[in-house]
Amino acid sequence: MTDPNDTRDTGPRVGTPLWAFLAAVTVIGFTALVVAELRLDPAELAQLARLPLFWALAVLVVLGELRPVMVSSSTAVGGTYPSTMFTFAVLLHFGLPVAVLMQAVGVAVNGIVTRKAAHRVTFNIAQSTLAFTAAAVVLGLFGIVPSPAGPWLPSAGDLLAIALSGTAYFAARAVLVCGAVALHERRSITRVLRATAGPQSLVYTGLLGLAPLVVVVMDESPGMVPLFVAPLAAVYFTATLSMRRDHQAMHDELTGLPNRKMLIVSTEEALAEARQDERVGLFLLDLDRFKEVNDTMGHPVGDRLLQMVAHRLTHSVRPGDVVARLGGDEFAVLLPSIRDAHAAREVAARLRAALTEPVRLEGMTFDMDGSVGIALFPDHAPDFELLLQRADVAMYLAKEGRTGVELYQPDKDRNSPERLSLLGDLRRAVDNRELRLHYQPKVGLTSGKVRGVEALLRWRHPVRGTVPPGEFIPLAEQSYLMRQLTEYVIDAALEQAARWWHTGLRVQISVNISARDLLDSALPDQLEAGLTRYRLPPAAIQLEVTERILMGDQAYTAETIKALAALGVPLALDDFGTGYSSLIRLQRLAISEVKIDASFVQRIAESPDDDRIVRSIVDLVRSLGLRSVAEGVETDEIAMRLAEMGCDMGQGWLFGQPMPPAEATVWLRDRMDAPDLDRPVQVPTTA
Repeated sequence: MTDPNDTRDTGPRVGTPLWAFLAAVTVIGFTALVVAELRLDPAELAQLARLPLFWALAVLVVLGELRPVMVSSSTAVGGTYPSTMFTFAVLLHFGLPVAVLMQAVGVAVNGIVTRKAAHRVTFNIAQSTLAFTAAAVVLGLFGIVPSPAGPWLPSAGDLLAIALSGTAYFAARAVLVCGAVALHERRSITRVLRATAGPQSLVYTGLLGLAPLVVVVMDESPGMVPLFVAPLAAVYFTATLSMRRDHQAMHDELTGLPNRKMLIVSTEEALAEARQDERVGLFLLDLDRFKEVNDTMGHPVGDRLLQMVAHRLTHSVRPGDVVARLGGDEFAVLLPSIRDAHAAREVAARLRAALTEPVRLEGMTFDMDGSVGIALFPDHAPDFELLLQRADVAMYLAKEGRTGVELYQPDKDRNSPERLSLLGDLRRAVDNRELRLHYQPKVGLTSGKVRGVEALLRWRHPVRGTVPPGEFIPLAEQSYLMRQLTEYVIDAALEQAARWWHTGLRVQISVNISARDLLDSALPDQLEAGLTRYRLPPAAIQLEVTERILMGDQAYTAETIKALAALGVPLALDDFGTGYSSLIRLQRLAISEVKIDASFVQRIAESPDDDRIVRSIVDLVRSLGLRSVAEGVETDEIAMRLAEMGCDMGQGWLFGQPMPPAEATVWLRDRMDAPDLDRPVQVPTTA
């Protein structure tokens, strides 16, 4: 059965070293074949053709060429064909012309049956002819020149000549075949020989060692020659079972691609042979939206899709590159030799281009895509495990940023030792309540009254000093710590709200939470318990989530959202305008406030486009019956433009910077006379 992932039938480009090597071997080999046949007397051949033994040997040679004895799961060089025993016996008994003629016919039949490419068939005929020629030359040095008219019968004293002749045959085939493989896969011939010569030499020793016995039987009892098929069949089936176990251990059952074990071996070999001026590349590729296909169409369709992806990837890389399946919809690609990061990106782009071609299955057309992460040796990692880990980091960066392809960047690696150390410090800071909330006011643009404050988390590290929120909050979001951090912030905000509300400062505190927090079923219970404990109304706190929540459907069906609405805790949409959501989806989420991102607000005085965007958002929010808040208000001109647009509130340094609790309390007492909330205050009683 033809391997769909085999690229050896792809012809070499004219002018390449592989093309030149194949052409040279083919020309020389066919020249040797023609010369050998010219030395064959047609009358002798006709006489030989009358013998049943000749046709029995011919049939055995052809049959022996159909299925090789595989001693390794590697298909780089291929297996060893049982026909070798019979063709070498023909060489010893009838001479070179008859042997190469039978061999050429057997290889040609093999090419037709297995549908090999023409260049492979002609090369195999040529290299086997040259190998038999080398063996015949060695025999000639010992004065052994068989022919159909004068068959040769070996004796015990001829063992050295036969052994050296067989060695010449094996050496010639090994060098020629491994040379072609090395050029095809751009590996050193030493590496190919080391990987294949050992296992194949054992099989060749057995086959070539039996050839003299075949000759003796041919001379004494020709009818017994077919009996040699029995031991050959035993060897064949034993080797096949061993190879099958080896293949199953090193390959993926569904796609036939190498698995993680074989990828490790191939990568370690590539790293060991890497030259100083070149790099080794490891890609990690994950299919986008494959789960949707699997869930919708079923696993059989998903499996067929994975097989097609495997075929596309294998035929999109260079010979010698290794495509492996790690599991699920995750693939890895090893580039044993790559010039630099730019060349690696080109290969990754070619892989993605192959994936994006529409796939038609079950009468439906699927549009596939994938995200690729790249890690290079020695730039990013010294060994396989670290290369794979860093390719994984880069792949997730490509997914998150929707860029398709990303090269590993140490400063964005959440698994780096520095970031892991920072995560440990953050956990201790949460446990020891070392984090602090600062509060920035939100002010009515027409009334000038304080309408609420936003709680902003601050961390002063004992060694690093002030750590920016943009550094430690994303770290927490990608770890187990985010839920604990959210609980800490909500409790601290409620505690501060209680201090203000019970002393007459009835100001609403907005707290930022992640989309994952919003879908956490424990969140409403925590808020309800906190509001009861601190004797606060639901309006005392507001939850802010980013626009990303609109991009998924979970937010519209989650029980958490419904529980928060029943509790009366208002929601606000933060950084609106920076995502990819449809504006109309605002209607489907129970929010009361929309915050316009500062990147638009700060440019409305200079950019007519940003002015139109902000004005449109304000009009939309008002039409939906929601409040609008402009972030990043830093000048009077911007504040006046926003007020003229009808924006409800502003937040920014023009009104006040984030302040610690004590300073915020003084600031609020100076500016607040009475609460200005949209709903009446209802303080729950404790049980």
